[in-house]
Amino acid sequence: MNVTQIFLASTLYGTATLAAALDAELFPPAGRRILLTSNHSVTAEIAPGLADAPGFASLSARFDEVLDWNAVIAPQHPSTWSPRADDVPLWERQLRSSWGLGTDRVELIVESLQVPPSQSLCRLFPGAAIEVYADGLMSYGPTRFRLDPGLGMRVRRVLHLDLVPGLEPLLLTEFGVRAEAIPAAAFLKVIGELEAAVETAAVETAALETPERTEAPALLLGQYLSALDLVPAAEEEELHGEMVRGAHALGHRELVFKPHPSAPAAYSRRAEEEAERLGVRLTVLSTPVLAETLYERLRPALVVGCFSTGLLTAATLYGLPVARTGTGAVLARLSPYPNSNRIPLVLVDALLPDLADTAAVRSWTPPGPERVAAELAGLLTAVGFTMQPRILAEHRAEAERWLGAHLTDDTWRYFTRRRLTTLGLPGGIPAQLSFLPRSRAARRLARLLRRAVG
Repeated sequence: MNVTQIFLASTLYGTATLAAALDAELFPPAGRRILLTSNHSVTAEIAPGLADAPGFASLSARFDEVLDWNAVIAPQHPSTWSPRADDVPLWERQLRSSWGLGTDRVELIVESLQVPPSQSLCRLFPGAAIEVYADGLMSYGPTRFRLDPGLGMRVRRVLHLDLVPGLEPLLLTEFGVRAEAIPAAAFLKVIGELEAAVETAAVETAALETPERTEAPALLLGQYLSALDLVPAAEEEELHGEMVRGAHALGHRELVFKPHPSAPAAYSRRAEEEAERLGVRLTVLSTPVLAETLYERLRPALVVGCFSTGLLTAATLYGLPVARTGTGAVLARLSPYPNSNRIPLVLVDALLPDLADTAAVRSWTPPGPERVAAELAGLLTAVGFTMQPRILAEHRAEAERWLGAHLTDDTWRYFTRRRLTTLGLPGGIPAQLSFLPRSRAARRLARLLRRAVG
């Protein structure tokens, strides 16, 4: 029987991850390989799609055909559309006919199985085996929603870049799914190929490679956090100003700001104003390229961000100096508690030095796998369990042991007392005292004590 593999991708980073996995021969042979692109932009009808991204043609050459999922389900949006159960057989027959699949055995390779369009596609081929590939740091966290066992049990493995050596992803572990790392060498080779193909980026960064430049620039990564309702827009712009100030304090006078592709142009103004005030040269890149292609071209002296996956690729895969800023503020207001950004935030905050601590930034070196396993594996499990206690129910005892032994001033910021209390975990308010937060007398006494101490 012929085998057709369908790879669903919505980002250039994810497509590069798939290309690396293919180059490393991590997929079994197939008679046909289809790359199915999906545009998740709110205005997908007019927004540039993945196929328009610089360098995409180089990556897509590994597939026999490129198809557009948006066109298949139009006018529905990929992020929200899901087939009705009664319509699944009709959809499968239609797709097999229009895509020329015939009676081929279909294998699906998708990202973010918990939500459309990945879940929708997997439901349309109920007999297909599934493999999940990780597009960033979220794979280290738990599955975001409880999956239908009929879907979860079809997953064979989770493919991921080993961005935190020593840690194993929690994603889909409730179904016993094994994780497999994509070789770093294969990913770096793909990025080198992609960088060479992005001619527009080469033109834009040429100004940074002139003979008069005497130092490698510091690279500042924007994330467009306000679009995710993580911080107000004004606060995010100020975060960019903090990046400039922090890099300047470390002695950097050549700065490059890479905004998020979806962020409005105004989001770089605060950084530009701060650079002008401090007398440093700041170049704002407008070409939507991967940060990793800039690592290849510029070899930055420092990479700064909030909790971008690019910070870990810079440190782990490229050996570049890195620093974080703003993670504490985002963690403090992150809501709801199971927000899937919590794990990337915790990992970046726990692993990387604070930009404001110049001594820590200058002396930081990536911890080895043994140290990561010893110091972070328990934290990851504890945070993951508190996020999804039903999905990771078998990890409760491990989370209790870690919380009982390691809750300190440094680790409290990763949890909330309310969450620990709700789950009956160490650090929460004992059940017999749970009335206190609701007691007016207790709150009044606390205020009086604070005034007396203050």
